[in-house]
Amino acid sequence: MSLRMFAVGLAFTLCSGAVGSAIAQSAPPAGPPSPKFAFIDSRVVIDRAPGRAAAASTFQKEYEAARVQIQRMQDTLQAMISAYQKTQATMTAVNKELKEKEIQDKQNLFETRANILDQQMQKRQQDLVQPIMAQVRQVLDAIRTEENYTMIFDVGTQVGVIVAADSSLNITEKVIGRLKPVPVTAARPDSTKSPAGVKPAPAGITKPIKPSDE
Repeated sequence: MSLRMFAVGLAFTLCSGAVGSAIAQSAPPAGPPSPKFAFIDSRVVIDRAPGRAAAASTFQKEYEAARVQIQRMQDTLQAMISAYQKTQATMTAVNKELKEKEIQDKQNLFETRANILDQQMQKRQQDLVQPIMAQVRQVLDAIRTEENYTMIFDVGTQVGVIVAADSSLNITEKVIGRLKPVPVTAARPDSTKSPAGVKPAPAGITKPIKPSDE
């Protein structure tokens, strides 16, 4: 995941008046304020932000636990289907129809459960990343205000609009230097429970959970 370009407000710089000649004369009107720019590489900022590694490790552990739940569901459902396939030839038409409906109902329930886990993990990832991103924005805004930058660009985004720049305008290290460690909050004990109306059960589905891009 990456920061977007930060362009907050407009900073004005004072323009000194022209030096008067030996003959007293009024100074010419001041020209327009000179813009002042800087840039960061958000990929470097996020990768080196204090607390980022802990957040990533925490998310990976919780994601793995959710993945194990999904795998158990999938294994259970597959066992149910395999058992049905072995006995369906000897089943009556009525029993066969009832068993197929039971399997379908289980499939639907397990897919609902998987979707819930998927949404929970996406939200969990956002919860872990948000404090880091909020601090980065605060630091950027503080630097922009203190040093009267007109705009701060991000060269770490996928949209590469800047093809060359003066390296002295790179304030990536300055931003990183101001970041403080962000504590990682533990997941709530009920974070993997299903909402009302959906009962968790050992089952299986064909839809895996995939972690979102950071």
